[in-house]
Amino acid sequence: MNSFDPHLVYIVSGLFGVLVFASIVGGVLRLTVRSESGQVTIRNVNARIQSWWIMCIVFVAATLCGRVGSTILFALMSFLALREYIALTPTRRADHRPLFWAFAVILPVQYYLVYLGTWYGMFAIFIPVYAFIFLPIRQLMADDYEDFLTRTAKIQWGLMVCVYFVSHTPALLSLELRGFEGHPAALLFFLTTVVESSDVTQYVWGKTLGRRKVAPNVSPNKTVVGLIGGVLTASAIGAALWWATPFSPLAAFGISLAITVTGFFGGLTMSAIKRDSGVKDYGTLIRGHGGMMDRIDSICFAAPIFFHLVRYFYTE
Repeated sequence: MNSFDPHLVYIVSGLFGVLVFASIVGGVLRLTVRSESGQVTIRNVNARIQSWWIMCIVFVAATLCGRVGSTILFALMSFLALREYIALTPTRRADHRPLFWAFAVILPVQYYLVYLGTWYGMFAIFIPVYAFIFLPIRQLMADDYEDFLTRTAKIQWGLMVCVYFVSHTPALLSLELRGFEGHPAALLFFLTTVVESSDVTQYVWGKTLGRRKVAPNVSPNKTVVGLIGGVLTASAIGAALWWATPFSPLAAFGISLAITVTGFFGGLTMSAIKRDSGVKDYGTLIRGHGGMMDRIDSICFAAPIFFHLVRYFYTE
């Protein structure tokens, strides 16, 4: 990958420009807002901004290292997310060996296939077919049938969401795009910028104007206004970034709309799992953001949709 890709440089410059602006605004609001509830909101926002500085610096550094750096970064993110997910509910002794295979074999093989970038067929079916078949067989060998379906489904679901879905993000670097050769990293940044912009603007719209909840029992902070305002704002941002992609402005808006809506329901789905397990966050890894899964829940669902839309319509 060309580290001096102008599309990438412009997007990264804009991203850090937004972070600088957000940090200034957050600092001003911290000094001017007097109400207790307002201070709580501002502290939450500033903690998110600080965490985003760290995450963006790490993300940019890994991306500039090319396919190797990006693959390693997302493999680590998948590992942490899967660990948080598995930790939500107790496991039995019979689960230990299937979990060893999930973490030590299946996850690395999936990301090795991503790194190769030339074996799409195996990348696309390795977890949904081969791992799906193998894990219950391995679990049966422990001769423990208690809650067998629940235990097996938990591991399979975790691999699909935390590993298979997330691995579609660095897999964007292997796509050969018509008329857009040499700029794959720009697509990766487009995806993450649009999806995370949706998360942030949903929070802002919801806090300022939101009243009616989308699913109050699952995620009390998600409102109808936040959903509509955040999705449309992030889609407009995606349309404004069309020049850094192979998309037209209208196509960029449509694709952004698809991945932000999907990302929203991805976050809602992962929130339902948390609520069912009786926890607020998946972990405390990232200050102001909870665990790794709390931060990438939207990308988990948006990444495969984005990857396959781009692959189907814009590759050779």
